[in-house]
Parts: sequence; C-alpha cells; structure tokens
Amino acid sequence: MENNKKTKVVYWITTGLLAAFILPGIFFLNSQAALEGTRHLGMPMWFHWELGIAKFIGGIILILPFFPKRLKEWTYVAFGIDFISAGIGNTAVDGLTPMILFPVIMFAVLLISYLTYHKLHPGK
Repeated sequence: MENNKKTKVVYWITTGLLAAFILPGIFFLNSQAALEGTRHLGMPMWFHWELGIAKFIGGIILILPFFPKRLKEWTYVAFGIDFISAGIGNTAVDGLTPMILFPVIMFAVLLISYLTYHKLHPGK
C-alpha cells in the first residue's frame, strides 16, 4: 500500500473512532449516568452542558473536511485539554484506577489523528 494511502487509512480510522466516541454523547447528556458522573467529579451542571455541546460541535469539526485547518487545530487542542483534564479529574477524585486508562487511550488516538492529518495536509 502506498504511504499516502496508509496515512489516509490511519487518519480516518482514528478520526472515526474519535467521532464514534464523541458525537453520540450529545444524546446522553441528560442520562442519569452522565449527570451522576458530573456530580461525582464535583463539576457544576452548567459546565456539564457546556462541555457536552462543545464536544459535539468539535466532533463535527473534526470529521467534516471543509472546515479550515486552523479551526481543526484548535479543535484538536480542545480535545487534548479535555482528555488530559478527564484523566487528572478522575485521578484527583478516585485515585489511580483503571478508569484513568480511557482518557489516556483517547488522547493517544487523538494524537495519531492529529499527526496523520498534518501528513495529509502539509502547509495548508
């Protein structure tokens, strides 16, 4: 397989995984589990709604190709901060538990998506 084709495949797999994780969350914002998770971490409810809506918008920006590169850059930054903060928040509240692995794994997937995006769009 040609190098550019491999990069495209890796990009779309990782970006698709991100979208599959991020986008459906908007439909569960009002679920008991999501609301309890926010309470458990000591976050205010306004932040729960703000973050949920922002993540949905960011997920759309990542998967649709017509958004400008700079906007995608900031979206990657925002998700990076989100995943790092999730890991820190879970660790601060619950200590080092297996739950910390999920944001770490998602950060790694985000990083691979970001790097392959830049290989596919150099200098744009």
